[in-house]
Amino acid sequence: MIQPGLRDALERWLAELDSVAGRSDKTVEAYRADVLAFLEFLQGFEGDGLGTAHLGRIKTRTMRAWMAHERGRGLGARSLARALSAVKNFVRWIAERESFDPTAVLMTRSPRFKSKLPRPLAKDAARAMLDTVELQSTTDWVAKRDQAVVTLLYGCGLRISEALGLKGKDVPLGEMLRIVGKGDKERLVPVIPAARAMMARYVDVCPFDIASESHVFRGVRGGVLNARHIQKVMEQARAQLGLPATATPHAMRHSFATHLLNAGGDLRSIQELLGHASLSTTQAYTAVDTARLMEVYEAAHPRAR
Repeated sequence: MIQPGLRDALERWLAELDSVAGRSDKTVEAYRADVLAFLEFLQGFEGDGLGTAHLGRIKTRTMRAWMAHERGRGLGARSLARALSAVKNFVRWIAERESFDPTAVLMTRSPRFKSKLPRPLAKDAARAMLDTVELQSTTDWVAKRDQAVVTLLYGCGLRISEALGLKGKDVPLGEMLRIVGKGDKERLVPVIPAARAMMARYVDVCPFDIASESHVFRGVRGGVLNARHIQKVMEQARAQLGLPATATPHAMRHSFATHLLNAGGDLRSIQELLGHASLSTTQAYTAVDTARLMEVYEAAHPRAR
């Protein structure tokens, strides 16, 4: 069995990720599951009584055996890469405290996988989606609600969870909106006039009282609007418009970033608007071609001028 000391170390590491590194609850839970799965494999591979000392004796063959085991039970390359990252971080953290050499773990190569680039909508398709979403309901306030949500995704680059998380204290929308995103990171997002107008239209006809701490977007029975509803509405709209299955709520956020960059916005500013920790993530979101990225590079890099 896994020794209590090792379990305690895992919980301390996870607590540090939560409080110091600012990882989201979902990320912390995913890391817990990944590392526990690794430790359970290690227990079977190395024998009972698994403690922190065992981590200092891990060999390259052990890591290869674990990865082969994970692939054998159906774990994809992307998920395995995430699990390996969690294991490396945990072992590195313990190694610093127990003073052992974690090289065998840290030098393990991550499996290769093809990054899935987001597929933004063309400008005319994005505008058509905004108009068509409103036509999916014969109930006036519901139609206005759905259009307001999708307008926030495209006009402000919000995640659907961020849009549906807005509270009564956030309306009426001003020129700037404070958003608490992944990892509880705050950012200020400019609100375009169209988004302010759509929100005002919806709030004006919403049949439920929108108190300061209650959610703005409500379901037909008054509860918090579920993201699945917006997904279904967009599914219906894209079928009418002949758009591909990639025309999802998140694609509206991709479209916001791509269209902003193509209009002359710089990557660093778009990174801040989207709330990305890494600029490389923003580059993937924008899905721009190499020529456009070189234009941005040449305009921004001091040695390019």
